[in-house]
Formats: sequence, structure tokens, C-alpha cells
Amino acid sequence: MSAAPGPGEALRVEAEVAANRREGGAGWRLRLRAGPDWPASRPGQFVMLSPGAVGAVARLDPLLPRPMAIYATRPGDAGAEVDVLYQVTGRGTALLAEARPGERVRVVGPLGRGFPEPGAGEDALLVGGGTGIASLYDLAARGAERGARVAVLLGARGADHLMGRDDFAALDVELRIATEDGSEGTRGLVTELLEQALAERPGAAVYACGPTPMMRRAAEIAGARGATCHVSLENRMACGFGICLGCAVPRAGEGFDLVCREGPVFEAGTLAWDGLP
Repeated sequence: MSAAPGPGEALRVEAEVAANRREGGAGWRLRLRAGPDWPASRPGQFVMLSPGAVGAVARLDPLLPRPMAIYATRPGDAGAEVDVLYQVTGRGTALLAEARPGERVRVVGPLGRGFPEPGAGEDALLVGGGTGIASLYDLAARGAERGARVAVLLGARGADHLMGRDDFAALDVELRIATEDGSEGTRGLVTELLEQALAERPGAAVYACGPTPMMRRAAEIAGARGATCHVSLENRMACGFGICLGCAVPRAGEGFDLVCREGPVFEAGTLAWDGLP
């Protein structure tokens, strides 16, 4: 497993909306044409997006950009195209859902430290819950390309809340699904799938993103079996560069780290879970 990569070059652009469509019940997929100068991103990095298309709302309404995981970056006719998966949960994401092809969205990225990538022959268990699923697609794709034995475990309240399911199914990975209402896959929590998978693959490394209680439980399960566990935090933030200090999280022992700068990916044992939002 390679070391977790640190932040690299970031770019500020007004990206053209190539597509913005609903996927399933609650999910949306936004595809942005970021242009030929867009830097290569690493699995687990994120972007800061303006809440809605440029010119759609007054500059101060809403004020802050939204952090979004980079789901995938693909080559396009005019340079890189960046996919973001999201759910409409408030005013900012509601405005983002109204962005139409041809309009422009302000983007800053790629930002943050990504996941360490599994190498050839290594076992990797990727655990995604809710919108956290969006942080794991590139990691699954690259792990499979490098010859890792990748299993993707996806969890959601119900089938309508599963994000990117067909994309993961098209990869050369094992895919397991848990829904709380039993509408798809196993009825129950995705962490229950993790317990089963770690029993089958005791030497696997765990990579998780989702609600804090889910990630904390994944870290506990991995720790009990002596498995490494990296988590990607989804804290709110205003800048993405470590200036506003709004995304500070407590370290195990003492002190704080900034999710945007030292994260969003952390080794689970370095975090003071009781102090996380």
C-alpha cells in the first residue's frame, strides 16, 4: 500500500456544466468540463463548488462554497471532465441541482490529502455509506487496475439512496450492498458487511467514508482485528485551504488537525472520535 499522498497543485476555474441529472431517488450527478489545465486528482480528494451556477444568485446568497468529493475525473474533448455525486440537502445543493448544461460553476481543486492506494495482490475493503460512497469510486477503480483484490461495501437507508451502484458493478471488484430497509442487498448496516468481509479476509486494509458513527464503527471493527483503517471525513468548511479553521478535528492525545489540509483522509487511530461532529 502506497503512502497517503499530500496536497498538490490546485486550480480555480469557472467550469462548464456538461450534465446535471438525477440518478435514482435522492442522488444527482454533476459533470463539469474543467478544461485542459485541470490537475490530475487522487482518490479521496475534493473540490469546493459555488452553490449554483455563476450569475444564478446574488454573491452573498448563499455565501460559502460547498465541499464535494471528486467522484471521477475523465478525459473529454476539451480537457478534463470532473464528476461529482451529491444529494440535495439544503439551499446550496438545491441551487446546484438547478444548474443547466452550458452554465458555469466556480470550482477550486483538487484539494486535500487522498487515500493510500492498495497495490498488486493486496486485499482492500472499501466501505461507503450515504454520500460517502462518492469518495470511493476512483479508489476502487485504481485499486483494481493495480491488481489489488478490492471488495466494495455500499450502505444506504434504501435502494433510492445508493449512489454510483452501476459504476461500481462495472468494475473488476466484488460488490456487496446493505440497505437499512432491505430494499436492496442485505437488510442491515454496511458495518455488518464489514465484519463478515474482515472475517473472510483477515489481512485486508479498510477504507471508509460516510456518516461519523459509521466510520467510527468501521474503525472499531478494523482495530479489533488489527487491520489498518483509513477514513475520509466529511466536515463542513468555508475555504478548503486551512484559512478559516472551521474544519478542525481533535487528534488522539492532544491538538487538532484541519480536515481540508491534513485530511480529508486520516488514519483512523489518529482521531479523537468522541470529539468529532
